Amino acid sequence: MGGHTGILEEYTNYTDNIFMNGLIPILAVVVLLILGVFIAVTIMTRTKGIGDEGGGKKSKGRDAIIRDANKRLAQNPHDLQALTALGNLYFKEEAWDEALKIYTVLLEIAPGHQDANVFEINLRYGISALKKGLQNEAYKGLSIARSIRQDNFEVNFNLGVLEFQKKGYEKAIQLLQQARAQDPENPAVLRYLGHAFFKLKKYKEAMNFIRKAIEIAPDDKESLYTLAECYYDANQVDQALKIFTHLRPDPAMGPSACLFAGTINMNQHQMDRAILDFEIGLKHQNIKPDILLELKYRLATLFLKQQEIGKALVHLKDIQSINVSYKDVNILIGKYQELNANRNLQIYLMAPSADFVALCRKVVMSFYNRAKTKITNISVNKNEWADILADVDTPQWSDTVMFRFIRTPGSIGELILRDFHSQVKDAKAGKGICITVGSFSDEAKRFTEARLIDLIEKDRLAAILNNVDVKAAALAPSKKK
Repeated sequence: MGGHTGILEEYTNYTDNIFMNGLIPILAVVVLLILGVFIAVTIMTRTKGIGDEGGGKKSKGRDAIIRDANKRLAQNPHDLQALTALGNLYFKEEAWDEALKIYTVLLEIAPGHQDANVFEINLRYGISALKKGLQNEAYKGLSIARSIRQDNFEVNFNLGVLEFQKKGYEKAIQLLQQARAQDPENPAVLRYLGHAFFKLKKYKEAMNFIRKAIEIAPDDKESLYTLAECYYDANQVDQALKIFTHLRPDPAMGPSACLFAGTINMNQHQMDRAILDFEIGLKHQNIKPDILLELKYRLATLFLKQQEIGKALVHLKDIQSINVSYKDVNILIGKYQELNANRNLQIYLMAPSADFVALCRKVVMSFYNRAKTKITNISVNKNEWADILADVDTPQWSDTVMFRFIRTPGSIGELILRDFHSQVKDAKAGKGICITVGSFSDEAKRFTEARLIDLIEKDRLAAILNNVDVKAAALAPSKKK
């Protein structure tokens, strides 16, 4: 029994030694793994904290880049690494002034540094200059970049934009087509291609690209406006009108869209709609001067056609105060200011034929004081003049008188007077009176010197029309109570 016990103890001690000798290395590996994981998690947490926390942490990273770069540049103004770090920062922030300064320096020092990325330096220099509107500098940088890499999207796109700005639309299209080959659905590329074709009056191609650009970027109101222009220039005015009407409320495109919409409606004789278009356009703020003047001018002409002279004069005088020599504004003001003060003169010149004849009748009936006048015949020659034949009986004489009222402004020549004289003779009238809203030529006046025809020009006509209503009222029989 004792022997068995000794054997058992020896076996137990043996197995314990084996277990302990194997366990210690395993435990060491586990501890090392746990320690490694802990260190990795700590580093990742700190890194995540710098990237994910608020603006303070990010700002500190930006400030650190600038501070470190400035320290290096204080020791060496041509430190490639420091300048590159600053250039990357400013370019990504779209701080174009600072970026352009940095890449200008990098261009100067690049030949002395084998590690300088000459392509990227020229590309970013060109883009920064383009953003600043410096076309010569932009062309220089982008051209050098393209000589290094002709298949780069940014190079071809920005050179295409530059050529577009310089009005080199054919070159712009070539470059933009190369950019499109690298990024077929880029809305900016499609947009510039469409606008370039539009400038070349290739409306079919322009509409194709602009429609694609709008599908991708529907908020591009300028492209939508250009699409409407394409329709308009291609005589597809209904489609153009829909887009222009849609764009009327837009703060930027609205005034021009209203001008186009109003013009289309005016040409289609939709006067009320055209007036509404122009009035909506004038409600916008910060309208371009040329658009403002044209909106007011076309609105004024519509008001004149509708005989709303007072409204028309308001806009004509506004135009005159902005540009005293704009179109025929001064002539229109001179003509219609007098008409606005004399309602009968408006009727004489602008009213329908029936209203014009009714006014002429009143003039005839009140032309002679203390006379009995009876109208026996009225004839109208289109919308040019009206002839009225009347028997007149005064205390001193009685006779048949023929009146001719000429509506056409300007100078009346001898031919019209000869025709009138012939009509007077045919009617066996003893006297003729020819009235015009304009004046008579010297030949016309000489023709009537030996004939019983009196001539009445604009000034005297205006006075007659001012008083005709008063005289007509006095001649009218009083109503019995």
